[in-house]
Amino acid sequence: MNETLSYIAEPLVNWYEQNKRELPWRQDKEPYHVWISEIMLQQTRIEAVMRYYERFMQALPDVKALSEVDDDALMKLWEGLGYYSRARNLKKAAQVIVTQYDGTFPQPYDELRKLPGIGDYTAGAIASICFDERVPAVDGNVLRVIARYTGSRENVLDPLVKKDVAQRLTAVIPEKAGAFNEGLMELGERVCLPNGEPDCPRCPLKENCTAYREGLTAALPVRIKKQKRTKAQYSVFLLTSPAGRIAIEKRPGSGLLAGLYQLPNIEDFHMDEALLSVLSDWGLEPLTLTVLGEKKHVFTHIDWYMKGYAVTVAKENARFLWVTPQELKETYSLPTAFQKIYRLHENL
Repeated sequence: MNETLSYIAEPLVNWYEQNKRELPWRQDKEPYHVWISEIMLQQTRIEAVMRYYERFMQALPDVKALSEVDDDALMKLWEGLGYYSRARNLKKAAQVIVTQYDGTFPQPYDELRKLPGIGDYTAGAIASICFDERVPAVDGNVLRVIARYTGSRENVLDPLVKKDVAQRLTAVIPEKAGAFNEGLMELGERVCLPNGEPDCPRCPLKENCTAYREGLTAALPVRIKKQKRTKAQYSVFLLTSPAGRIAIEKRPGSGLLAGLYQLPNIEDFHMDEALLSVLSDWGLEPLTLTVLGEKKHVFTHIDWYMKGYAVTVAKENARFLWVTPQELKETYSLPTAFQKIYRLHENL
């Protein structure tokens, strides 16, 4: 594979330098900008990330500001991106950079890798893009491009395969390491597409691409998921007081959506009598109970099936935090799963 990969550097870098998109985080090689953008892009496409990135930078323009931000404010800035543990790790890493590195991003790659929440890919992206360190940055786009180029039928979801690709790429990374890595990522995003027909005629690597030559673009890469998905059911309450405030509460400090605000809920679906009993146990006097509808939310390894209920209560109590709709919009971060139920109420 290495001999084959040795041909990709020059055409790839030339193509990238001529065709790269003008993106906010590419305006300079500031590690903070690259870091934030890469964490945001791990599960979200560039088009969607743009507005989140701009909002984040306006509120937290540098690593010191990030290290000092209030947790709730940080969660609100991250709202809609999911994987909230990544936002918490951003703050932890920023605090380390400020306290241990005097606010300057550490280098080389091995030092970056020690920061909370920074794995092989993110460390490789920062080290290569910002410092031209000759280290790989292997994500799903890169794995797809390499699998098609080499004709590999190995399972790209296998961590050992990813590690092997990283090692082989290390041997062929040129001096323009940042352009090389960004070129691979850009190629996967814009040309060697994951869904639908790749735009092979535009690809600078097509002359030596096995999948293009042998008609295997639809078959590669091979992706075999080993982990079974689980399901969970929840009854979710949108509790509204006479003052028009809505009840929210913080989730436990560990586990899925740890430490974030949620609409009160219980496991499983229940008959109305059981729901009213729960509300009574919470010290609430329900005046009305209306079915809002059902929603599904997909996490990485679990699917949530939620049934929403709008409940007006006689008065607020101390069990929950009662906030106005405006506060919920501007101050408190509500994960997307619960926003789906909230929007059912808005659409009534």
